[in-house]
Amino acid sequence: MNMQSTQELLQSFPLFKGLTDFEMEPILEIAKNRTYRSGSHIFMQGDPLNNVYFIHKGKVKIYKTDIHGKEQIVNILQGGDMFPHQGFFRQDDYPAHSQATEDSELLFIPIQSFENFLITHPEICIKLFRVLGDKIVDLQSRLQEKILHNTYEQIIMLLLRLAKNYGEEAGDFKTVIKSQFTNRELANMIGSSRETVSRTLTQLKKKKLIETNKQGFMVLDNDALEDELF
Repeated sequence: MNMQSTQELLQSFPLFKGLTDFEMEPILEIAKNRTYRSGSHIFMQGDPLNNVYFIHKGKVKIYKTDIHGKEQIVNILQGGDMFPHQGFFRQDDYPAHSQATEDSELLFIPIQSFENFLITHPEICIKLFRVLGDKIVDLQSRLQEKILHNTYEQIIMLLLRLAKNYGEEAGDFKTVIKSQFTNRELANMIGSSRETVSRTLTQLKKKKLIETNKQGFMVLDNDALEDELF
């Protein structure tokens, strides 16, 4: 990837949008790119936190494991996302594993160099704080879902959240989730079991609240799913 394409890619992220060529120069000097094959790890939980990553293409799973090896998916990221968010201005380790779930092309910038850039560009710090604020709101919403709603409702809320992040309009007020997730992945996102997710999806299909199209993508009736919650 040449310097021009790297700049265009970085400036597609809200963090760098609006910066001049002169302001982008120090970032371009330290930015590197790498391709990760499906199934390979970008970093492991507990590794020294060295880089911040920007996804150009592909999909990355962020997940934690407990002492028994049980997996809890924290997030599924795609092109246009950056990670991790909690490592800035801290001497810390990576708080979770990150794994490419399909062939992925990433840009990465060393944390120390990026922090030096942020110190000299306070306007980027403000943008970063906004991104972090959105992440905090998302995590608070997930915690509230876990506390206030049963598993059936949590699965519906998860589907609606995936539709918001990965969905495209499919006509008739429906949304198609343009990314495929296994029942195990869906279960790991909310701390449930694959069997429970499978039963719930079957129920929702019988109620005609969701369906699967010819490409294997899930199609949601958003309004009907929201009505199901209330």
